[in-house]
Amino acid sequence: MTSRIEIEPARLPAEGSHAWLHLNGQCIALFQAAGRYYALDDRCPHQGASLAAGKLSGATVQCPAHGLRFDLNTGCMLSMPSVRVATFPIHIEAGKVYLSLPNQDLPT
Repeated sequence: MTSRIEIEPARLPAEGSHAWLHLNGQCIALFQAAGRYYALDDRCPHQGASLAAGKLSGATVQCPAHGLRFDLNTGCMLSMPSVRVATFPIHIEAGKVYLSLPNQDLPT
């Protein structure tokens, strides 16, 4: 089961940029690249650095701490696809942007 949360327009990142969302104690990195929004767990699985603070290149983000690169579509590390961060679906309906998260009693 998932919770669908509308993201306020003021919180959406500009093209080629990022934003942080703090929902129910979880930090989510939100990116916009090539006109699409991507959401993933903000913590690098290596040592927990913020991925939102990393360098964005197309649909890839590079961790600022040690340079590991992750695919925004899958959350997989490019050099070792078995290592990944959680990704969260983004849906756009009637001009509104929604984020789907595993159901954790989040406000809707």
